Amino acid sequence: MMGGKSSTIAAGVCGALFVGYCIYFDRKRRSDPNFKNRLRERRRNQAAAKQGTGLSKLPDLKDAEAVQKFFLEEIQLGEELLAQGDYENGVEHLTNAIAVCGQPQQLLQVLQQTLPPPVFQMLLTKLPTISQVQSFSPLQGHLRHSYPGLRTVSAYNQGS
Repeated sequence: MMGGKSSTIAAGVCGALFVGYCIYFDRKRRSDPNFKNRLRERRRNQAAAKQGTGLSKLPDLKDAEAVQKFFLEEIQLGEELLAQGDYENGVEHLTNAIAVCGQPQQLLQVLQQTLPPPVFQMLLTKLPTISQVQSFSPLQGHLRHSYPGLRTVSAYNQGS
């Protein structure tokens, strides 16, 4: 009985020391004059990274070799991410590939046959964003014709 009591007291003392240690370093961290600046900078970088994803990294569309390299990399990355179960990022990369594709309608048909329906639907919801940024009027026409339930970004803006 005495051994259990002393181990309980020892565990309580260790727990109290650990909590005190945490409080001490938290106070020390917060009182650092650069803490708030570093925290703001980290949050800015994270926000910029979130906004920087997507179409901002498209290659020069006049350089055919760069476009082809970008297209193949995006398709490969998209397939790898989808295989790992990261559907959102995989769809993002496939969307980038469609943005630079010379024949997006044919690529969409291939993707429709190979992707699971929910993933393909995610891809379709991302496409109006590309159409707005890249002015893909042929792609928009194809999307409206092939997928009548899909609303483009301009339809959302107009409220129709």
